[in-house]
Amino acid sequence: MSRRWPALNVRFDSPEPDLLALQGTVTATLADFNPTGVEECEGSWIVCFPTVDDRDRAARALRVATGGVAVAMSPIEIDDRDWAARSQAALGPVRVGGLIIVPPWQASSLRPSPSITVIRIQPSMGFGTGHHATTRLCLLALQSARVQGRSVLDLGTGSGVLAIAAALLGASPVTAIDHDPDAIASARENLALNGVADRVRLEEADFRRVSCLRGDLVLANLTGGMLTRNAAEVVRSVVPGGRLVLSGFAAGEEPGVLDAFVPPATLIARETEDGWSALALRVTAA
Repeated sequence: MSRRWPALNVRFDSPEPDLLALQGTVTATLADFNPTGVEECEGSWIVCFPTVDDRDRAARALRVATGGVAVAMSPIEIDDRDWAARSQAALGPVRVGGLIIVPPWQASSLRPSPSITVIRIQPSMGFGTGHHATTRLCLLALQSARVQGRSVLDLGTGSGVLAIAAALLGASPVTAIDHDPDAIASARENLALNGVADRVRLEEADFRRVSCLRGDLVLANLTGGMLTRNAAEVVRSVVPGGRLVLSGFAAGEEPGVLDAFVPPATLIARETEDGWSALALRVTAA
């Protein structure tokens, strides 16, 4: 049976540059209510949640945070099969540096190339396909880090796309963590699609409660609120001298995220795309 996701259709009615600030407020507010995924449409977001209670509490919090101005919300339900069918028409290959993320049904149409690595991701309403700006930013940072032979830890793996990319780029070992069993199931399917099931360890756990796992490179594509609240736990997961990539937050949230991590980390690089940010940091001490 297909999974049905409680969701909010969040519609924006705000001109630039107010729209980016408004979307930053919405993103920061949603972080407290366990959103499992976002589908961005023109002028609106469809935001999925694991439970109806999470969705309804998120709607109430959004009304308070925005004052009900320039934002309209309506509760809906999204069927994975319906969304996958839409994806077949709407989702095409996404190129990020030397990587191409593609739905499985389009992989055969790509010509093999020694300079391109193809990653097959089965779309699911709950988890990322590589089409969101924050995923693209993390994939760019991952390629810049030169992970060959280095350990990589992916916090909140979702579809597993970042862990798969790390494994295909030669990282070892690679560990992917998520507290949601549906995310682990989605990631496991995608690991098999890409032939890396034996090269990525999946861990169903809350990263805030797992103290024994560390990586030379840690990827944390979460939310601004989750990152700032759990900065100490995220930093603890990085081997001293290692690198940390943070994303999942709007550009307006970047100063708050930086304040939470610097020090003990130091900023190496930052990138933005479509109003979203990613930060690469060096961790010298926990």
